[in-house]
Amino acid sequence: MPTIEAARAACPGAFHDRDWRWYVRLSGAAVLVVLFFAGLGVLGFSLERLSRGLARLGSVFGMMLPPSSGGQSWTYIKAIAETVAMAFIGTLVASIVAIPLGFLGAKNTMPLGPLRFLTRRGFDVVRGLDSLIWAIVFVSVIGLGPFAGILAIAVNDAGVLAKLYAEAIENADAEQNKGIRATGAGRLQVIRFSILPQVLPVFLSNTLYFFESNVRSATILGVVGAGGIGLYLMDRILINAWPQVAFIIILILITVAVIDAISYRIRRRLI
Repeated sequence: MPTIEAARAACPGAFHDRDWRWYVRLSGAAVLVVLFFAGLGVLGFSLERLSRGLARLGSVFGMMLPPSSGGQSWTYIKAIAETVAMAFIGTLVASIVAIPLGFLGAKNTMPLGPLRFLTRRGFDVVRGLDSLIWAIVFVSVIGLGPFAGILAIAVNDAGVLAKLYAEAIENADAEQNKGIRATGAGRLQVIRFSILPQVLPVFLSNTLYFFESNVRSATILGVVGAGGIGLYLMDRILINAWPQVAFIIILILITVAVIDAISYRIRRRLI
């Protein structure tokens, strides 16, 4: 069977690299289109179902108006505070645990390859399960309540943050490390006076971002019994108390907006 090179040599100008690139692109686009529609078919998508769902969604929004607390404003506010506390404590614990793990998983601070490899794979195992799955596990083990939510957030985020911290440590300026080492400093002194000052702003930025994200995640954890406002939200949806659902959603949005603003100011001041 003649090769492309042989055909190009026999017919100069008949084959162009640009033509082949366009052929590859069009083929890739066609494959994506086929996979897209095949996926829709497997998932049972139809325009009729979509139109019915949008109509139902519009009626649900109509039932949410006007929002009402149903006389339970303080109950919902306390649940929001519990959700924020879960996110804060879980993120703080995860950050503290992730710092030493990050140094164990970084090439420039952990010379033992097998230990570094096992640490990295440990990150993958822990972060491979979503915090919702961890919440179900801990609710089954220790029972309902915010403590299960805190553990779920802490365990999942410890794996993710440790990976991010390890990458930040590996990206620290090598020349600065060499300069500190040239003064006769040992490995721990290089970490203390060269690597840590470089990576601490990155650590803080990632921690603040995860705290913002965990406020939203903690809402979902309450659905499975891990405490917080999510439990009330799910209960009101099940009994079709849509005005109270709208009130809870508004509280969540206000809380997230306030935390985002505070986090932004902290990052601007400290980073």
